[in-house]
Amino acid sequence: MPGPESVETTLPPLSERVEAPPTYRPRHPLVAEWRPITNDDIDAVLAVLRASDAVDHPNYLTTREELEDEFGFSFLDLERDTLLAIGHDGAVLAAGSILEPPGQITLVREFLNGVVHPDHRGKGIGRELIAWQRARGEQKLAALDKRVPGWLVAYADRRAPSRERLLAGAGFEAVRWFHTMERDLGEPIPEVLPTEAVRIVPYAPELADAVHAARDEAFLDHWGSQPLSDEQWATLIGGMFAPEVSFVALAGEEIVGVILSDVDEDDWAAQGFSGPYISTVAVTRAHRGRRIAPALLGAVLRESARRGWQKAVLDVDADNPTGALGLYTGMGFVTTFSETGLVREY
Repeated sequence: MPGPESVETTLPPLSERVEAPPTYRPRHPLVAEWRPITNDDIDAVLAVLRASDAVDHPNYLTTREELEDEFGFSFLDLERDTLLAIGHDGAVLAAGSILEPPGQITLVREFLNGVVHPDHRGKGIGRELIAWQRARGEQKLAALDKRVPGWLVAYADRRAPSRERLLAGAGFEAVRWFHTMERDLGEPIPEVLPTEAVRIVPYAPELADAVHAARDEAFLDHWGSQPLSDEQWATLIGGMFAPEVSFVALAGEEIVGVILSDVDEDDWAAQGFSGPYISTVAVTRAHRGRRIAPALLGAVLRESARRGWQKAVLDVDADNPTGALGLYTGMGFVTTFSETGLVREY
C-alpha cells in the first residue's frame, strides 16, 4: 500500500491554499451557552441524536457504543473540535464535531457531524453550528502542509432535507449519492461461484490484520476513501460486528475479498424486519471481475436466511467505480432510502 511519501502532486501545501479564519463564536437567543462536549455529556448528546434519528432515519439508531467510540478517538480533540448548544433550561439543543481521521494519503477530510434536536429546528441554530464547523474545519486544513486536496465533508439523509439546505447555504456542493438497499431473504438466493480458485470461509479473529489490509487496498479507488487507522478498524470489528455473518475470500492463503456485517437487534423494530447490516464488501483490485463479490454476498444471504432473519441491508455509492450498484441489484437488492454527500473542496 502506498505511503504518504509516494503521493505526487503539484498542489501547494494546504497551509498556503487555505486561509485560517478567526474562531467563529456562535450566537443565538435560544442558546444560553455554547461549549465543548465532555465525556460527561455522552448521555445528553445521545438523547439528542436518538430524538433526531427517530425523525430523520428511524430505521437505524445511534448506539451509545458508537458515540463512546467517537468521543474516545485519539484524533478527536473534544475541547477544540466539538460544540454543544445549551438552552436556557439546561437542555442540549444541538451538538456537533469536526473529525479529521488519520491515514490521509491522497486526501485530507474534515467530517462535519452534527444535529439539532427536532423540537428546535428551523430557528437558525443549525446555521450557527455549521458556521462554527466550517470555520474550525478550515482552521484545521490551514494548519497542514500536505500537498493533497482538502475537503470538508458532510452527509444528509434525503428524509431530512433541511440539513442539505443548511449545508448548501454554507457553500457545500452535493457531489455524491448513496443508496440504502434491502434484500428479502425469503426470495431464492442464487448460487454464484468465483471464476478462479477461491475459497469462501467464515471470518476469524486471527485474520483481522490481513482483512484490514485487504479492505484498505480494495477501497483505495473508492470516492474519498482513505486507509482506516487501527482505532477505526477496531470500531468496525467491535460493537455490533457479527462475525457469524461475515466472510473472507481466499486465493491460496491470500485474502482477495471480504464481507463484514453488523447485527443490531435494537434496530429491528423500527426497520420492521430482522437481519444484518452489511457494512463492507471489498474485493482487491487484482481479483475483481471474477464473481468473488457475489459469492461473498451469497454466503451472507444464505447464512442470514438459515438463521430465520428476514432481510439484509447495505449502503452503496451510486457511482461506485466497481459497478457495485448493478451487482447488488442483480443479487436481488432494491433501493429504499438515499443520502447525499456534500463537500467543500480546497
